[in-house]
Amino acid sequence: MLKLKTLIDAIRPLEVIGETDKNIISLQSDSRKTEKGGMFVAVRGVTTDGHKYIPVVASSHVGAIVCEELPASFEQDVTYIRVKDSAVALGILASTWFGNPSEKLKLVGVTGTNGKTTTATLLYEMARLEGYRAGLLSTVCNYIDNEAVAATHTTPDPISLNSLLARMVEKGCDYAFMEVSSHAAAQHRIAGLKFAGGVFSNLTRDHLDYHGTVENYMNAKKSFFDMLPADAFALVNADDKAGAYMLQNTKARKYTYSLRSDADFRGRILETRLDGTLLMLNGREVEVQFTGKFNAYNLTAVYGASILTGFDPEEVLVNMSRLVPVAGRFQTFRGGDVTAIVDYAHTPDALVNVLDTIREIVGAGGEITTVVGCGGNRDHGKRPMMAHEAALRSDHLILTSDNPRDEEPEAIITDMKEGLSATDMRKTLCITDRREAIKAAVRAARPGSVVLIAGKGHEPYQEVKGVRHHFDDREEVAEALKELDA
Repeated sequence: MLKLKTLIDAIRPLEVIGETDKNIISLQSDSRKTEKGGMFVAVRGVTTDGHKYIPVVASSHVGAIVCEELPASFEQDVTYIRVKDSAVALGILASTWFGNPSEKLKLVGVTGTNGKTTTATLLYEMARLEGYRAGLLSTVCNYIDNEAVAATHTTPDPISLNSLLARMVEKGCDYAFMEVSSHAAAQHRIAGLKFAGGVFSNLTRDHLDYHGTVENYMNAKKSFFDMLPADAFALVNADDKAGAYMLQNTKARKYTYSLRSDADFRGRILETRLDGTLLMLNGREVEVQFTGKFNAYNLTAVYGASILTGFDPEEVLVNMSRLVPVAGRFQTFRGGDVTAIVDYAHTPDALVNVLDTIREIVGAGGEITTVVGCGGNRDHGKRPMMAHEAALRSDHLILTSDNPRDEEPEAIITDMKEGLSATDMRKTLCITDRREAIKAAVRAARPGSVVLIAGKGHEPYQEVKGVRHHFDDREEVAEALKELDA
């Protein structure tokens, strides 16, 4: 319970109509969850506008309503609070409601198209190896110190987000690391949070179904850096052309990392294998349990961010070798002289990175079979691009279903085939059933070859017509490889 005056002071509204000397017992942006004496924040969402529920909420004796547009008539016992942007107000109100937990933690956000999950997760693991209690907010799973909390979104809504941060404070966490998605930045889900640092990985085509253009997508990422305070750090990938753009208007202390040029934190690959890499970080060699240039970037970012967060540089270097890959990110399985790799790569750039890494290791003589699909109800433009890049870098290609959602899987595969030439089609199979596609790839693989199952990674489900069915690429490929050994 909080005083309404406390909440009003936090958001500095344009107008207040009604009594302000009252207690508020709850905070909600979902009209179905509001209660008598609570506060409802009417937010304009992607699929619905909370403002249209104001009359119903007001009639249920809610204590206060925050909105951008006042209703035509007022309920006598309801206080109406008009703000410029109710999504921003919700973030600030949620932070205030839970006691501003981000101010009691060292909170570091990671944004970019690829590498967010790996970088944020490894920073969380680094903090724990350094002996601290820490929290994690990620696509795969949230953690409150060592307690796992299921993740439903890359970045939760402001109320859920601040609730999790408050639980981290209660658990005695010193640090928190989180993925900051472009959706979250654009929808102001991170409004009201105080970040100690921000990390930018890279920017390639993704989520254009929501943002419309690459420029909008890029600006959503940039808005995160624009909000960082002067005492925070901003660490960006100097090898990505969007890196410098992210720093243009930030007040934070600016740092860079790179594999190709001079930077504050410089990484270099000395030797690579399917099960690890010899990496040089700022002139010091370290053996890591990760493979590929994309992971070298992630690890260089982790190294830099760990030091900027305040961890001892020597201890960080030692602990780099103790970090292990994130579930579903270049996760390796072996059986019957065949290696299979499960990876979350679901953008053209990510797929290129993974396949180039595999090719570098197996050489020109090694065979690569790629199993890949594209999600339904998402950016149609990247579908032929995904198929084209996969065909270009694979000896055999199987197009299959991903999360078709409300679309027909066959229609998605047809879109992907638009990116294939007649020559590409001769080495391509279309197997709609993802389980059968994985089995077919493993059965046909020659000894010494590599099978890549791309797109879903850690996801333990397949979404079809609004229903999530249990399906885990890791389980499927392990079972298929087991049959080879039988």
